[in-house]
Amino acid sequence: MSAWITFDTATMEPEEGAPPQDRLIAGNPTFRTWNFEEAAGGIYAGVWEATPGTWHIAYDEWEYFRVISGYSIVTEEAGEPVHLRAGDSMVLRPGFKGSWQVVETTRKDYVIRL
Repeated sequence: MSAWITFDTATMEPEEGAPPQDRLIAGNPTFRTWNFEEAAGGIYAGVWEATPGTWHIAYDEWEYFRVISGYSIVTEEAGEPVHLRAGDSMVLRPGFKGSWQVVETTRKDYVIRL
C-alpha cells in the first residue's frame, strides 16, 4: 500500500444525502460526498457539495474545509454570518452550533477528525 493517494471526483460515485428533516430551515438541499480517505483515529478527507437551502448544524467533530466553488453563509448561534466563497477556509470546532445556508451550489474539500 502506498503512503499517498490521488483522487478524482469525476471517476467516483458520490454518496448522496440531505439534511435531516428536523434540521431543515428552508429549501430542499441535497448533498453529494466523495470521501477519499478514512484513516485511523477517525480522520476523513474528501469533497462535499450541497445545493441551495438552509439547515441547522451542530458539530461534535473538528472540521477544516476550503470552499472550491459556490457561495454559502455559515452563522453561529447568536453570532454574525460568515460569507464563504471560492478560496475561503474555515475551521469548525466541536460544540459549534448554528446554520448553514447554501446560496449557490457549494463545493468544498474537507478534513474531519472525530
